[in-house]
Amino acid sequence: MASKSRSRSQVRLSRALGIALTPKAARYLERRPYGPGEHGRARRRSESDYAVRLKEKQRLRAQYGIREAQLQKAFKEARRQEGLAGENLVELLEMRLDALVLRAGFARTIAQARQDVVHRHILVDGKIVDRPSYRIKPGQIVQVKPNSQTKVPFQVAARGAHRDVLPAVPEYLNVDLEKLRFDLVRRPKRAEVPVQCEVQLVVEFYSR
Repeated sequence: MASKSRSRSQVRLSRALGIALTPKAARYLERRPYGPGEHGRARRRSESDYAVRLKEKQRLRAQYGIREAQLQKAFKEARRQEGLAGENLVELLEMRLDALVLRAGFARTIAQARQDVVHRHILVDGKIVDRPSYRIKPGQIVQVKPNSQTKVPFQVAARGAHRDVLPAVPEYLNVDLEKLRFDLVRRPKRAEVPVQCEVQLVVEFYSR
């Protein structure tokens, strides 16, 4: 029952933000490309600059399934680094363990990827890491724990069953799907990261 409730809330959030957060939400958006609620079909008044920036920040947060405090912390770090803060922000978020487990095709959604990590199915350089926010460094090897690889969800993943709903594996990952392992080749570049976000609007939201 809880799973169905979460699924419905993700569909509703997807419709509100205008992005598909799950495969089920993607099917809903194809059929109903408008917001939720009785006024969803109505033409909306032009949004304020604040509302536009807030929505873009929420879109980024939702795609990584993170809390506001986690996004703020990442943004502060992004601003301290050389280069554009918005691009740095996405690149830092993309190096989260749960994000890369999803990109590699081990899971179907970010929520499932996070669950895989929390339930101690994932090894980093041979050691269990159960923190979804753990940042993977280039050269580190990530794999599903050997005795977890026999579980049905991972067997399904190893056959490439999630490829129909996931973007192509980005070039910053070297993935051996059959062996359920990957390594991060280098730091991702914003242009390669398959998230929908106008990062400058997020920067403007936090810089107001």
